[in-house]
This record gives sequence, structure tokens and C-alpha cells, in this order.
Amino acid sequence: MKNIKLVIFDLDGVLVDACEWHRLALNQALKEVCNYEISLEDHYNTFNGIPTRKKLKALSEMKILPLDNHDLIYEKKQDLTIEMIKKHAKIRNEKISLINSLKEKGIKVACYTNSIRKTAELMLKKTGVYELMDYVLTNQDVTSPKPDPEGYDFLVKKFKLQKENVVIVEDSPKGKLAAYASGCNVLEVKNPEEVSLKIFKEILK
Repeated sequence: MKNIKLVIFDLDGVLVDACEWHRLALNQALKEVCNYEISLEDHYNTFNGIPTRKKLKALSEMKILPLDNHDLIYEKKQDLTIEMIKKHAKIRNEKISLINSLKEKGIKVACYTNSIRKTAELMLKKTGVYELMDYVLTNQDVTSPKPDPEGYDFLVKKFKLQKENVVIVEDSPKGKLAAYASGCNVLEVKNPEEVSLKIFKEILK
């Protein structure tokens, strides 16, 4: 990968280890409202990386959740997620160093997440990287969230770049589908610990 001008980071599982917070918050909301929890296996095989509203829709299609429970569960889940972010999120100096190193090379940095803007901005601020972002895009800013590539396509056009000049960092199956469908370069990671200067060594030469 050469002549990279933009790096787009996913948020949960890439910049912040927050996938578990989202999973626990949704399961707690589901349990309170309808005494149901998504198993760990179903979470990773089916639900990981997609917006809460789509998860609830899928549960209704599976005849598990009545449609009229969606709004209550959604609001409870978002409140619980915010509580968890406030409690567990902390400054990530290694991510600050990484993003600063990219920007010193003249590379723009963006974040595109399937989270809503309120939780995304809170997470980025609590971890110390919000002010370093050149653009933050959330699932509320697109018509079709991941696995659709719409958000990534938007950012490529926003920065007036060619796809070969863009790198996307993703961890979840749905996120990777969106990233590859965009036609940009893709760096796959398993967790935020892998997101370090090491994987960007070639870009930062």
C-alpha cells in the first residue's frame, strides 16, 4: 500500500474495546423487557457489528421479540451503553500516538461506526481521539449501514480521493464486508490491541 492519504477506522473492536459493552447492554435491556438474551454464539455468528435497530428487527423476524417492544429495548440499551462507556472507557495513549503519527505524514483520519452518534462521540472523547479525527460518520448519517459500503463510499468522495489511496481498518464480519465492497485497501484486525504503529509500518515509511 503506497500513497495512502486517508485511514478510516471502525470504532468498536478497532479503536475501543467496546463490543462487549454493546453486547452486555443489549442483553440486559432484552432481559428486563422480555426475559431473553442473545447467546454468545449467536452474537458472533449473526449480530456482531450491526446496528441495534437491525438486531431487534432480526429478533422479531425470528419470532422472538414483539415489534412493539423495539423502542423500549432500544432506549434502555442506549442508556446502559452510555453508563458502561462512562464507567470503563479511558484514555488510549497508544491510539493517540498512532493517529498523530499518521497525521504527521499528512494522512487524514476518519472514523466510521455502526454506533449512533451520541455513543460514538462519547467513546472517542473518553479515549482521547475525538479531536484528532478529520471526520466522524455514524449509522445515523447513512441510509444503509454496514455491511453496505455506503458509509465508506461517502468518505472516499468526501475527501475527494481514489480508493487505492484509502485504508480501512475493520474487525467484525459485517464491517469487513462493507470495507471490501468499497474497493478500498483493508486492514483486518481481531481486536484494538492489534491496532498499533506496527501494522502501519509500511504506510509510515
